[in-house]
Order: sequence, then structure tokens, then C-alpha cells
Amino acid sequence: MSYGNYIKEIGRGAHGSRDLSQQDAHQLYAAMLDGGVPDLEMGAIILGLRVKGESLVEMLGFMDAIDERMLRLDMPHGRVRPVVLPSYNGARKEANLTPLLALLLQRFGVPVLVHGLLEGYGRVTSGLIFRELGVMPMVSVTQAQAELEEKGLAFVPLTALAPGVHQLLSLRSRLGVRNSAHSLCKLLNPFRGEAVMVAPATHPEFIELMRNLMVTRGEHALLLRGTEGEPFANPKRRPRLEYIREGLVDTLFEAEHESLRALPNLPDATDVVSTVRWMRRVLDKQIPLPKPLGNQLACCLYASGYAEDFNQAKAIVAVEATGMLTGSN
Repeated sequence: MSYGNYIKEIGRGAHGSRDLSQQDAHQLYAAMLDGGVPDLEMGAIILGLRVKGESLVEMLGFMDAIDERMLRLDMPHGRVRPVVLPSYNGARKEANLTPLLALLLQRFGVPVLVHGLLEGYGRVTSGLIFRELGVMPMVSVTQAQAELEEKGLAFVPLTALAPGVHQLLSLRSRLGVRNSAHSLCKLLNPFRGEAVMVAPATHPEFIELMRNLMVTRGEHALLLRGTEGEPFANPKRRPRLEYIREGLVDTLFEAEHESLRALPNLPDATDVVSTVRWMRRVLDKQIPLPKPLGNQLACCLYASGYAEDFNQAKAIVAVEATGMLTGSN
């Protein structure tokens, strides 16, 4: 397979390059995932896409290639849809509260699958926090399936879910720049069925592309500006929370823009021990859960089918988590 024609199309700079067709994007990314692209051509492709920017059609083709290779899980038994939390950025300036969102959903009986990286590259990953909490990473999707059925919560490293995508992510340490896989990994839904993806956009300009991608693919998802790229609402100021289903987009909560009247009670530091200590105090209702996280929890309960409508979801959070929330209006 020759890659020169692909590079010729995408590698002419921000103004001279052209987008690939969905079929060509599918074929190219399939080769990239399978390790069939030589290093020189791989670097040229990654940098060409980095400069040009991925189009919606290209991203659709890339996702088609991933779908063919990703290992799958069956929907857990029960009427409630599982929630998928992609956790790939970890904590740098803010505490990583993705595991807290997962544990809160688990308490309500909503199955939760968290997938992400074991290695943190200097950041505090969800995998490290889960380990401190006694939640070990699963070595396979078979093990994850059993853990979901038994406990309702599983953390699956990307290597066990989509090894080809993991290999592309690892190229950042060699090339020094992100590539398409850093965005695509946050859109992986490994379930055979209508699970709820919580899709965190790292950059504001990428939100529209993610929204259009999920609408076109008919995904069932919650879209938000992630906290340092993690799929939980910023506990200091709520981002816009959008619900995507059957090709429609509904804004469940608008973003907060007003100045904070008071800072919420948050972990003293971003390290694992400090984060887990704070999470346990929240779960034990010793300190309140920040309002934005309560709002996101209500969105997840609604999207998962735990609640019949959104107002009921908000009421459930307010009642069941009394003493834990500062408010959820």
C-alpha cells in the first residue's frame, strides 16, 4: 500500500491541503491502527493532519476503522443503560474527580465503564485514584464484563480495549505533538447497545466537531467542556451540558458565567492521597458535593434511563444526596 497519495492530499499545509474522503480516511486509519504504516510515512501523516485539522468526514472514517477493531462488551443486565467515562488526561492543576462521578453513579445502580491510560506522564490518572480506592484495572473485556455484572463499575485500560489506538497515543512521546487518536479515544463506546457516552472536549473549538460527529453517528451521549480534558464538570463553574440522542441535541444545563460567590470545598492538592481523602468525605456526606457535579450526575441519571424525565432526575439527586449537594437547580 502506497501512502504518498494520502500525504499529498493532507500534507500541503493549512491552506493547500485537502480533506480525505470517508472511505480513504477509513482505509488509511485502518493501516495506522494495524501497524502497517512505516515510521517516515506515519510521521508525515500525523503532522499533516495536525497542521490541516481533521474534518468531520475524516473523523467518521477514522471511527469506522476503530469500530472494526475495538473489543466489545455486552450491555449489563437491567433496564438502566451503562455510562461510559473516557479518562485520558488526568490531573495537572485541578484534582481528577472522574472516579468520584463513577462512584456516585455506581451508588445509584447505574453501571459505569471507565476506560483510559495506566501511564500518567506526570499527571494523576483515574487509574491511580481507582487503585487507591481498591478498584483494580481489568486485564481484558471479559474480566470487565464480569466486574460490571457483579459490582457495576469497571476500569479498563485502553490497551485491553483498543490496542491500536493506544499505540497511536504513545507516539506523542516520540513526536512531541498530539494526533487524531487523542480526540478519538474520548469517543469510544465499546458496548453492543445504547450506552451513554460522556464526551469531554478538551478545547472549545473541538466541541462543534465532536457534536457533529456524534449526531451523524447516532450516538447517545452527554457532551461538555471537560475539566483539563477529563469527563467531569468543572466543580468551580459548570460548563454547558448537552444531551445528544437520535440525532437531536438538547442543552440540559447552560454554562455558568457569573463570578463565584464562594469557592466550593475542594481537595487541598491534586495528588492521589489528597484526592481520595476528599472523595471519601464527600461520599460519607461529611462535605458537600460541588453543585456542577450534582448537575452532571442528574444528567447522567436522566440519560441512563434511571429517571423517567429530567425533572425527576434532578429531584432524585436532590433527595437521595441530601447533605451531599450544595444545590442542583
